[in-house]
Amino acid sequence: MPVLLVVRAETFYLPPPRQPATAWDDVAPAERVFRWAEHRQQRRIVPPAGYIIGQQTYARINHNRWVADCPCGSAQVVTPADPRMACTECGLGWIRIVFPDDPAAAEASVAAELPHERNWWHDDDPSWDRPAVSSDPVLDEMVTETAAAAGLLAAGRRPSVVPVIEEASQ
Repeated sequence: MPVLLVVRAETFYLPPPRQPATAWDDVAPAERVFRWAEHRQQRRIVPPAGYIIGQQTYARINHNRWVADCPCGSAQVVTPADPRMACTECGLGWIRIVFPDDPAAAEASVAAELPHERNWWHDDDPSWDRPAVSSDPVLDEMVTETAAAAGLLAAGRRPSVVPVIEEASQ
């Protein structure tokens, strides 16, 4: 069975079909989003010249793609091979992207999931959309039993405790 790799910027932002597949090989992976957006939006978008000092964002795997969010709310596909991003929407300059120490291990940790369920967050990422994790073994057992009874528990997958917490608080 072929391995479905997590999508990175260098395999997502590709030249249009009328150009050779190698047309953007001389463009750094983080800068390909500008070529891609220019082609799709039919307008010139110039990459910024410098970095925004002190700004950073965390990379995460979202539905089988490495993505990072701009403070403006936009996001783009990114790559550990070129850990920076600049926004094609708001024009924010280059910011550093924090990837895990071992991106391949993060990719391997979601490899058994279906592509739309491949999600991973950096431990230090303060992102609001990360599933809650409980340190209460009684609550963990209750969540696991409830999810298993509902047929929601995939093999080896720990469910989020958010629905149980919300249900218990009502």
